[in-house]
Amino acid sequence: MTQTATTFYEHMGGEPTVRRLVDRFYDLMDTLPEAYGIRKLHPADLSGSADKLFMYLTGWLGGPQLYVQAHGHPRLRARHLPFPIAGTERDQWLMCMRMAMDEVLPADDSREQLYQALADLADHMRNREG
Repeated sequence: MTQTATTFYEHMGGEPTVRRLVDRFYDLMDTLPEAYGIRKLHPADLSGSADKLFMYLTGWLGGPQLYVQAHGHPRLRARHLPFPIAGTERDQWLMCMRMAMDEVLPADDSREQLYQALADLADHMRNREG
């Protein structure tokens, strides 16, 4: 991160960049055949999912706590328990996020740090073997 940026959110460019990242992520998930497993766990209309991920990431990255203000504590793992998430779904989610990050975010050390943090988070969402 730069010396003047204090959060990933600021370093990334704030709201417009987080929105571009989320939009690109869902575009990829919606169109890549290799993301079918994770895509089928989402509703046909991805706009609600995109809004929730945008709000969540904004706060998680150090920006305004939009998700908490709208929905309360994220309870991320509990909210994902109804969906069968194994290694395959985690890997597909991460593939789409990696591709979106590579397109949207600057190629610097903070991008890899962010990816590793998201990989840890995605791994925590696993609730099935495999």
